[in-house]
Amino acid sequence: MAPGDRQHKFNMTDKILVVDDDVDTLKLIGLTLERQGFDIVAANSGRQALEKASADVPNLIILDVMMPDMDGTEVCRLLRANPALKGIPIIMFTAKAMVDDKVAGFEAGADDYLTKPTHPAELVTRVKMLLSRRQSSTPIVTSRAALGAVIGFLGAKGGVGTTTLASNVAAAVAQRGPVILADFRPGQGSLGLALGLGRSTGLANLLNRPMTDLTVPVVESELMKYSPNLRLLLSSGRAKEAQLTPNPDSLSLMVKHMRTLTPLVIVDLGAGLSRLNARLIKEFDRLTVVVEPYRVALNMTRDLLRELESIGVGAARVDVVLINRASSTAQIPWQEAEQIVGHEMLAIISPAAELAFQSTEAGQPIVTFQPTAITATQMIKLADELASRIRTPASG
Repeated sequence: MAPGDRQHKFNMTDKILVVDDDVDTLKLIGLTLERQGFDIVAANSGRQALEKASADVPNLIILDVMMPDMDGTEVCRLLRANPALKGIPIIMFTAKAMVDDKVAGFEAGADDYLTKPTHPAELVTRVKMLLSRRQSSTPIVTSRAALGAVIGFLGAKGGVGTTTLASNVAAAVAQRGPVILADFRPGQGSLGLALGLGRSTGLANLLNRPMTDLTVPVVESELMKYSPNLRLLLSSGRAKEAQLTPNPDSLSLMVKHMRTLTPLVIVDLGAGLSRLNARLIKEFDRLTVVVEPYRVALNMTRDLLRELESIGVGAARVDVVLINRASSTAQIPWQEAEQIVGHEMLAIISPAAELAFQSTEAGQPIVTFQPTAITATQMIKLADELASRIRTPASG
């Protein structure tokens, strides 16, 4: 099922405001969307866009960045500052493709970002996806009798922020429903320490049991409650735990049991495609690969994606997220990064070293420590997007 054909049936008479100072672009986008049954309102300047948004209150806005009177980034900020308009989904549309430009759009409050020239089919798909996400209130799994979904988080290499991203996505999901976050890194686990929980032997206790003892109640007994909707299965960084040799069948059984306990399980796999990770990933619903915008990391990600393909985990089940851990003018442009990796970047996370330090000192994820921060809102949007993709499982 294509992203635009999800379970949710949105209203094809939804009104879309298209903003661009180029008449040809306005006509092309307008005609493309009108053919899909949408009602189109056009504006050729930033000021006119604000006026028409207030008058017509569209269901979605497609906003060009480069305009003479007021650029799209400023228009986006003003829309987000207006209580009556701040909830309207916004797609930024521009010829610029640098990572910093894309980040600036997200920082201003954009929900999605397209680079010119964009294929009409991609434009329509993104529009339908955003409208579906906005109007749907369907939980990730609607029945406790159904098995929950599993998303794995895997770093292309160490030190890219995989654990931080996994914990923040889990915390964001927990704000609307139950989730289990599992740290499958015995001897390297840092999640408990980062959340102010000290060392945890939950995973080690289960790994030391014979597989026949791993029942649902036993697995559930090792889960640590962090918040009303968030439970954790933790590893520690103890040297003794690092010497454990996990049985792949035991870990697989743990995941299956956790599926029965919650609508969503998030698993932090650490870095690299080990034999153990490869076995588990095949059973997951989706995999999020985390990478930095530097050539070495991007090349490693490309090779990792090829390896995943070779074991039967196709690109349709994989999402790539780029994390900027430090501001730099030497970063690879976003479009070039996608070309190197050979895969679309689902999200770009802005650098927030000081905020990350402060949240860790407080023992909280960024999304709960400072939920209005730019990085927090980006992670919350990522959690929403991953949830929507789980509702529409991909094959391969």
